[in-house]
Amino acid sequence: MKLWGGRFETGPSEIFERFSGSLDFDRKLVFADIEGSRAFANALARAGIVSAAERDRLLQAFDEIGREARDAHYFDGATDEDVHTFVIRKLGEKAGTLAGKIHTGRSRNEQVSLDTRLYLRTAADALLRGLTELMSALLDLAGKYPDAVIPGYTHLRRAQAVLWPHYLLAYFEMFSRDFERVEQARARANVLPLGSGALAGSGFPFDRHAIAKDLKFPAITRNSMDVSGDRDFALDFLYSSSLVMLHLSRLSEDWILYSSEEFEWMSLGDGVTSGSSLMPQKKNPDSLELIRGKTGRVFGALTSLFVTMKGLPMTYNRDMQEDKEPLFEAFEQTLSSLSMATVVAQSVTLHPAKPAAAAEDSWVVATDLAEELARSGTAFHRAHQIVGQLVLESVKSGKKPSQWTGAELAAFAPEFKPEMARLLNPVEGMKSRALEGGTAPAAVARALDEARTRLKALV
Repeated sequence: MKLWGGRFETGPSEIFERFSGSLDFDRKLVFADIEGSRAFANALARAGIVSAAERDRLLQAFDEIGREARDAHYFDGATDEDVHTFVIRKLGEKAGTLAGKIHTGRSRNEQVSLDTRLYLRTAADALLRGLTELMSALLDLAGKYPDAVIPGYTHLRRAQAVLWPHYLLAYFEMFSRDFERVEQARARANVLPLGSGALAGSGFPFDRHAIAKDLKFPAITRNSMDVSGDRDFALDFLYSSSLVMLHLSRLSEDWILYSSEEFEWMSLGDGVTSGSSLMPQKKNPDSLELIRGKTGRVFGALTSLFVTMKGLPMTYNRDMQEDKEPLFEAFEQTLSSLSMATVVAQSVTLHPAKPAAAAEDSWVVATDLAEELARSGTAFHRAHQIVGQLVLESVKSGKKPSQWTGAELAAFAPEFKPEMARLLNPVEGMKSRALEGGTAPAAVARALDEARTRLKALV
């Protein structure tokens, strides 16, 4: 069954049928299609196009289709062009010729837009839940080791000491911004397109605001031509998903390194790792590597739709059918990656002595010393040079920060005071970083409390 055909003397070729068909992937929109068609049946009744009794027959038929569609084999053997023609065919089997009225004043262009928006609204809600679950797991992990000290890195070189919770809060902030972006993408999708027709608006007196209320859309679209050619809302969703994956990939990279034998900062649970088919000793971070790998698939989905849309003339073009698979792919990979990352975070065991030793054995205290000299009256440029010379001397002699005494510091440069030796302990230097957003213990404790409060407001 086709929704068109009167203009044609012959039907499409078999190759074109196979090439243009989309039922094998857009069947994921079946429940959105039913939901939107139910609302349109009500709109037809309000406009006097169908009677109340006919509307009720249509609604009953859609309810039956919805129940049947839960069967995993419901689409087996179907040869329909797409999910929309599939649903119309099923409607005809249940409501007879009345099914032919369901498309009165409705174009497939606006129907596709509606179905996609309904799908993305549900998908965004799932991503928002996934983000809050991961953010909660990160805060729980921070709470398990509130006093652990680790080196912070720039250029993958030890830079300054930070608290473990401060490090995790950095990712909390990334995922918090992701939450905002997904919410914004949801808001842009959450606008009713029905009533736009194919591109010029509907010729029937539908109450668009009433349809929007039925489908819980807070607003209606403003321009019918824009609706027909618009996939900005889909790109917004893909972009927000891509940034979620970018942040998940960075977290994965960190933890792959930190759980390696070279670092040994943490252990990952057996449930999120795997072994080698040849090497009995291996415990591989496959869960994190897969997240890192799946990031490319989501980035590819964004790029795919960007390229598809970049040169299209107004308004609808069949190219836009190619939006569905990238959207489905990005959503499913992002949601599964969020779930996987949450389980990984719940499995992590930190070994605090390892990163603490890495901080103590390196010169992450250098900036603390330079700033202390500046606070005591030394120009910072001079302070930077003095501490740099101290580090150089230590590297040459193989001397660790903790091996310097106060008297030795004072002998090395007159600007040093013996009491400054306390800053050779990374924990002491962190205490000076008490500004909001810093890694001082008091600042981190406040930030954790604030993060928990913010998360509670999101759940």
